[in-house]
This record gives sequence, structure tokens and C-alpha cells, in this order.
Amino acid sequence: MTLKKPQVLLLSLAIATVVAACGKQDTPAPTAPADSAAKPAESTGLKLDESKLPPVNRFAISDLDTSKDACTDFGGYVNGKWLAANAIPGDRTSWGAFEMLDERSTAVQRQIAEQAAADTQATGVEKIVGDLWSTGMDAAKINAQGLEPLKADLAKIDALDSPEKIAEYLRASAATGDNPLFGFGAEADFKDSANNIAYAAQGGLGLPDTPYYFDAKHKDKLAAYEAHIAKVLELGGTPAADAAKQAKDVVAFETRLAKVSKSREQLSRDVSLYYNPVSPADADKLTPNFSWTKFFESQGVALPKMFSLAVPAFHQEVSKMLADVPADQWKAYLRFHAIDGASPYLADAFVEENFNFYNKTLRGQKELKERGKRVLDTIEGQAGEALGQMYVKVAFSPESKERMQTLVKNLSEALKARIENLAWMSADTKKKALEKWASFTPKIGYPDKWRDWSGLNTNRDSYYANVKAANEFNYKWNLSKIGKPVDKTEWGMPPQMVNAYYNPLQNEIVFPAAILQPPFFDPKADDATNYGGIGAVIGHEMTHGYDDQGSRFGPTGNMEVWWAPSDAKAFSGLTDKLIAQFNAYEAAPGKFVNGKHTLGENIADLGGLATAYDAMKKAAGDTPDPKTDGLTRDQRFFLNWATVWRRNFTEKEMEVRLQTDEHALANFRAIGAPSNLPAFAAAFSCKPGQPMVREGDKQVVIW
Repeated sequence: MTLKKPQVLLLSLAIATVVAACGKQDTPAPTAPADSAAKPAESTGLKLDESKLPPVNRFAISDLDTSKDACTDFGGYVNGKWLAANAIPGDRTSWGAFEMLDERSTAVQRQIAEQAAADTQATGVEKIVGDLWSTGMDAAKINAQGLEPLKADLAKIDALDSPEKIAEYLRASAATGDNPLFGFGAEADFKDSANNIAYAAQGGLGLPDTPYYFDAKHKDKLAAYEAHIAKVLELGGTPAADAAKQAKDVVAFETRLAKVSKSREQLSRDVSLYYNPVSPADADKLTPNFSWTKFFESQGVALPKMFSLAVPAFHQEVSKMLADVPADQWKAYLRFHAIDGASPYLADAFVEENFNFYNKTLRGQKELKERGKRVLDTIEGQAGEALGQMYVKVAFSPESKERMQTLVKNLSEALKARIENLAWMSADTKKKALEKWASFTPKIGYPDKWRDWSGLNTNRDSYYANVKAANEFNYKWNLSKIGKPVDKTEWGMPPQMVNAYYNPLQNEIVFPAAILQPPFFDPKADDATNYGGIGAVIGHEMTHGYDDQGSRFGPTGNMEVWWAPSDAKAFSGLTDKLIAQFNAYEAAPGKFVNGKHTLGENIADLGGLATAYDAMKKAAGDTPDPKTDGLTRDQRFFLNWATVWRRNFTEKEMEVRLQTDEHALANFRAIGAPSNLPAFAAAFSCKPGQPMVREGDKQVVIW
């Protein structure tokens, strides 16, 4: 079972632009029956002991390092002392505001899961969560089972001896939600966003990105990956000498796939790569050894007139490999990924080897997360919204939602004013931009309707079996949407996830409950602090509708050209300046931020922060500046913005993010946008020529 998919596979995960790459993403949440409308939890039996929750991270004046000049080293001025005093925990590869909220959310989830597991008569979502928790925490049973849960699957792989049998296996395995080779699922049609179509996307790689297979700077990681493959195969019963040979075969297999795959940078900066509409008959001609007509039939999906075969060169290569790669090499690849993908749910030896490579070697994590946290990660990945129904009953207040609605309204009005006053955009394009603004849909806290989980059968017998059942249930639910209208009530993140996102196909901005806590949103804080936190996050997600990829979608969510050519040229000139700004940020000697890869997030930060500042000033009106703790309203706004982005990384985690992450490292996000805003310079009395003052041609103003 290949549940761990390090490659970007499904479109829904790739096009949704998030505020930070710190959270785990589920498939979008499905619709529920009419009688399951989301409600606050006045009738719940769940209880939350807040005294057992870890603290949140608020801006504190004592954090400021007054030996540093805010105009020269704003990040050090705000966060230097905190970062020096807060080492990365052994079971993490980064530590900051996001991670602290994630720990708090996890602690809430644990109390909920324990209560669900204690109720042996539970039904519905409580039973699902309780069963997953109970079986996941039963280490003795999991260790006693060893590799037994996988033996039937491995036997099927061992029996493969021809291209036809391999293709049939790929179809049958995919039908259970287990597809190591490519992603397949439903998403809105780029040209008709009110309706879902099927998308097939590249996959098949175990390393984080295509350059890991070719670039000399990653050769140590590739060698470590080969050693990891051999160890996993040995754990699966392959003799050491054979495992070593098979590991070389697997690396060669994946390297061949990597040569025809798009990199994460390419995918992030050209969303159209996901859209290649073809008929099944034409797809069959492109991949003569892998029939898409048979694939749709095997998945239980009615044969459509059209689907998107994204990155066709990848699928053509898979077809060729079915014909010219020996069956034994295919079996080594499939056997490794079957064991590797299931490892987190198997005995300790498998868990530890999985950790040693993916977490320790690749990212520099020192310690394995304790079992409870790992099980909660699994529940969030496989039954996230089921757990979310319970989470919001104890951890999210109606008052928070009401305040957020006011903030969203204020940010929306501020963004409208910024669009209306753009000097570089023509009147016709501006009219289209305002049409898109008028159609934004905000979602706050949790869904209006919950997903229906009936049909997912779990028990207290086997952790692996429960995870596999949930994985297959989610896959089949996703496939059931193909050919049907998009349900706009669905969410792409569960409420307990500390994150936020913008979905251009629905033109919606979404803020799960868990992010609505300090330093982002603090009911006890002044408005300036909240506008510098969650206000800037709201503005960030709205601006994604106008970043280099979001701006390719119109008001209804359809991909369309709504720019005048002269405006597109002006926009490109401005974004080129932002690329240059971030290319100059050096994370470590000789290691720089990739300004092009991170462009969308940097546009959103810049527009979001500027919009939040305007909204704060309008909300304050003519009221006197309270100068809380001796700090002006404007200072507190920018100080909380930087507080949000305080974050330590292990060296290896930093390297992975520089290669794969669409977000710039947090310390550069803290300073990048403010340095372009004259309001920042005025707030801290900065002088021309200082690092935090970008002037003339170097200053970037987009939205």
C-alpha cells in the first residue's frame, strides 16, 4: 500500500496555494447528507482540559532585541532572541509559530481521540477515530503481526511475469487506492470549473523532486536512497545481495521516470501543465501498452468523453517501460513501494527505517515522533474531517468566527480600493479584476456541511487494515465526483490543520479553525496585532487570486485570459523585480532562495501585507494611537507580521525547502514584503539606503 506520496500527485493538492508549507493536506472534504449540517457543539459529550495544552506563541515586547536596528536587521530585531532561546525539538525539523500551534492542535486531537477510543459503543465519526487511535496505539499487536498484513499484496507482485500482468496489477491496485506510479482523481475542469473531470498526473518518485536524481549536489541523498531501498527490501524478506542489486534497479527505474517528469518549480509556476484534455481513445494511442479505456473501467468510473492526461510524456514513458523493462525490475520497484508506503503502519523495524531515511537523512530530524503524534498524523491524513467534526465542538468559538468575518470584509474592501487605484493596469483589465474580487468566497473555521463517512468500516483488529480501508474509501469517494457538478461546500483542509489556502478553481479563500489562534488571531490583542497576523494571512490568500498563477483564472474559476497584453507585460516587469529581490537572499553560504519558484507566495505576501495595512488604517480611522507598551499601532502591525514568521530549521530541512518549497524561508518572508512598504520605513524612522528600505527601481509594488 503506497500511502506516502512525496511527489505532487493530485491536482487538488497542487493548485491550492497555501500560506505556509507546514501542514498536511487531505483530499478535499466531501459533501454530507442534508441533516448533517455543521453545528457548534453544545450537545457534545466531548471534554477538553485546556490546562494540558501547550502554550501559543504571542508577540511579546520582551522578545525584541533592542541592540539591533529594525531598519537594518528587522528579523533579528523581532525574532533573534526567541530563535536563540527556542531550539528545534528532537522530533521536528523546524520550530516556530506554525509548529507551536500544530503542537497545540495535536494536543486537542489527542484528548478527543482518547475519549473516542474509550467509548467501545461509539458509532459514526467517533467510532472511526476511536478505532484508528486504538489500533494505532497497540504497538504490541502491530509488532507481533510483522509483515503479515502485506503478504497477500506482495504475493500478487511476485506473480507478475509479463507486461500484460503488470498493467493489470497496476489497474487492480489503483482501484484500492494504492497507486505508486501516478496520481488519479477528480478535480474541476479548468475550462468549466462548475464540473469535475478526471485528472491523471505524474508520480512514481520516492525522492522529493526530479533534481535529486541528476544534480551533483544531491548525489549523497541519491546514494542514501539506494541504501534505504535495499534495507526496506531486506526487511521484506529479500536476501541482502539480491536487495542491493534490486535497489540499483529501482533507482534506475525512477531515474528514467524523473527524466520525463516536471520539477516542482516547473509545476508550481505553470499550472497549465496539469491540463491536457484528451479522449480515452486518443490517450490509448499515446500509451499503447497501458489502456486508459481499461483503466477507467477497472476504477469503476464511466468512460468519459475527455479527461486530463497531465504531463503526457511521463505517461508515454510508462507505456514504453511496460514493454522494455524486465518484469523482475518492475517487481523490485513495486515491492519496494508497497513495503515503503506501508512502513509507518507496520512493526517498529519498518517505522524506524522509514524515519531514518525520510526524516533523519533527508531533513535532519533527530528523533522519531512518539507513537501518539504519528497516529494522529495518520488520522488527519485518512479521516481528517471526521476528526475535525469533533475538534470544532471543543476548540472553536462562534465569537472567533464572527470576528473573522469582520476582518475578511475589511480586507476585501481594502483590496478593492488597491485594485481601483492601480497605476499600471488599464481600465478594461481592472474591470475584470474587480469582477473576480466580487466573486471571492470566504470559508471560516469549518464546513457548513460535514462529509458523510458512512460506508467506512473500521475495527479494533488491525491498524494497517483500518488505514488501508480508509485510503480505499477516500479514493472511491473522490472518484465518485468525476462527471458531476462541483460541490462548493467542500473543504480541502480539515479544521484542525494550522494553515490556510486559496483555490483558484472555486475562487475561494479558506481559513481552518486551528490557525485562528495567536500569533495569527488573538481575541485579547489589539486590532493592529491581529491585522498584522491573520489580517495579512487573509490578504495573502486573496492576493493569490492575482498572483502569477491565480491570475490565469477568471471570476468563475475558469482558466481564461482576462488581461490586456500591455497589462500582462507590465505585470511581468513587476514580478521580475520581485524575483530578483528574493534571488538575492542567501540562506547559507552559496545557497540562495529561488525567486522564481517562490514567486506566487512572495506576490501574495507583498499584496497581503499591504492590503492588511490599508484595512487596519481604515478601521482605526481618526481614533488616537494607543501606543501599547510604547509601540505605535503601525509598529505593532509589522512586529506581529514578523512574529508569524519566526522559525528555526535544521540545515537539511532548509536544503530540502530551498529545492522543493514554493515558499521562501520564513526569515526572508519576515523582511521581504515590509521592505517594499513606505509605511514600514515611516513606522521605524528608517533612512534611505538602509536594508529595510527599498526605493526607486528596487521597490516592488504590484497589487
